[in-house]
Amino acid sequence: MRAGTLIALLLAVLVAANSMFVVREGQTAILLQFGRIVRTDFKPGLHFRIPLVQQVQRFDKRVLTLDSAPERYLTSEKKDVNIDFFVKWRITDASKFFVAAAGNESNAQTLVVPIVKEGLRTAINSRTLQELVSGGRADVTQHLVSDANAKTQGLGIDVIDLRIKRIDLPEDGTVIGSVYDRMKSERKKVASKLRAEGEEQARTIKADADRQVQVIKAEAYRDAQKTRGEGDAAASQIYASAYGRDGEFYAFYRSLEAYREAFSTSNGTLVLDPKSEFLHYLQDSK
Repeated sequence: MRAGTLIALLLAVLVAANSMFVVREGQTAILLQFGRIVRTDFKPGLHFRIPLVQQVQRFDKRVLTLDSAPERYLTSEKKDVNIDFFVKWRITDASKFFVAAAGNESNAQTLVVPIVKEGLRTAINSRTLQELVSGGRADVTQHLVSDANAKTQGLGIDVIDLRIKRIDLPEDGTVIGSVYDRMKSERKKVASKLRAEGEEQARTIKADADRQVQVIKAEAYRDAQKTRGEGDAAASQIYASAYGRDGEFYAFYRSLEAYREAFSTSNGTLVLDPKSEFLHYLQDSK
């Protein structure tokens, strides 16, 4: 009797344990009965089910990441580009997700990737390479999110964001060479423009410097002439004052100065009339 009671108690514990299940925070769940969905509105916490008759499927309702391998696309210029992107998505309707993807995240990603790639191919085919690189990717991703959500409504998921990580040129194509040639041409154009502007500035600076030199020389010559004139005027005034005080002495002094200048050379010859006024003070000691 005791053994039977113990077995019954163990069976009751097993049945009670199998009838309880826990939905964690960040999860959602559905309750299946013979493969048919009977309930989906489970909140985080402890819940109950009928053992052996009902099964529980739990799903992660947090934001998930779909990271795809780089794919090659053609721009409107028929240039090859490699696009590396990722998608942020989450489960919004557990019942639809279970029906469409059998409750498997890998299956869901398999369904989403072709939709995103097709939209990305269409968007890139309608844009040039420069538009994609210079800022067109923001418009592309915004349009792709809306388009992907419209096409995945039956999957029970919501595409939150799509980002292009890298836009690369394929190494085996001719695009890299053409891009480098265009960059080189643009750099040469910029360099020529800067060189021309520099030469123009150099000519302007040189012309301004030459003008300043001429102005400085003219002002210096003017000041020199003014100073020289003032000096000559002062000298004339001094000479006149000296002559007015003692005319004879002034004449004698000027004659001595003239003699000094005339006889300064040792081998010079001076031919004069003995009665010349120049020899006045040499002839008449008085």
